[in-house]
Amino acid sequence: MRRLHAGDRDHRLGPPPAQSRAEPRRGPGGAGGQPLPVHGDLRRAGSVIAAVRPRSLDEAVRHLGEDPALVPTAGCTDLMVRGPEALHRMDRVIDLLGVPELRGIREVEGGIEIGSTTSFSEIRRSAAVRAAFPILAEAATMVGGWQIQNRATLGGNMANASPAGDSLPVLLALDAVVVVAGAQGLREIPYADFHIGYRRTALRPGEIVARVRLPYLPAGAFQAFRKVGTREAQAISKVVVALAGRIEEGRIAELRLAAGSVAAMPVRLRAAEEAVRGQAPGPETADLAGREAAREVTPIDDVRSTADYRRFALERVVRRMVMGIAG
Repeated sequence: MRRLHAGDRDHRLGPPPAQSRAEPRRGPGGAGGQPLPVHGDLRRAGSVIAAVRPRSLDEAVRHLGEDPALVPTAGCTDLMVRGPEALHRMDRVIDLLGVPELRGIREVEGGIEIGSTTSFSEIRRSAAVRAAFPILAEAATMVGGWQIQNRATLGGNMANASPAGDSLPVLLALDAVVVVAGAQGLREIPYADFHIGYRRTALRPGEIVARVRLPYLPAGAFQAFRKVGTREAQAISKVVVALAGRIEEGRIAELRLAAGSVAAMPVRLRAAEEAVRGQAPGPETADLAGREAAREVTPIDDVRSTADYRRFALERVVRRMVMGIAG
């Protein structure tokens, strides 16, 4: 266990000094050795958060099996955003960034595997990802600013399970497979079955996301990604859409269309997919896809947008994306 606080005089982590419980020191050096401040309503009742830092996947799984209350963490970019209720639940965490098996991008037979603690900066810079799955590289550029992309991880985006997660519709459209690790070993979950409700996943107690496998698309397949937010960058999605598919003999043979921020979890727009399968790309097909997509979602009003606007935006985004298939 390691305890998170501001550190002692030689900047190493260790138990908080006794002085941290006494009268605070004044002056420029007064913060040295003091508990890490968490301001306003985010101040924790109690002293410190205990952290386990495993150095292998086996060690991580063992700790999680022995202590189910451990909260897995990686980049922690969403921790403060979640508010005091999230912070107050975190008495003990397990830091997964030091586990080498969880990091990196590897070409495997039939596709690419991405470790769960791989950052979005690594994903957007990967030549293999850009070549095979440009929509994932594009989505990675939309996750906050560069500082966030340097810390935020693909597995964290998935396990956090926000309906507005930028990478999640992409993984749905690409028919990804999630490899999870737990005390019983590794098991695979089709990404279409990974999200089971608002901020809920199919992970069992003691399990973590180990990696994601993306199967290569057939030659000539198309891909597209579009995000609608308040700004061009560094904005939480109002609507985010990804699609992938293929055309045979001038008609849509397959279309996988997925959206976020329009339901309690990222969703495949299966009614729209079915409506246009076998149709020739063009304005009528695009209009049909947009209408069906808007009908099958269940958006809400919140501080970022309204349900009506989300349906309006989704219909038009899907229409433009399907029109783009025609070239």
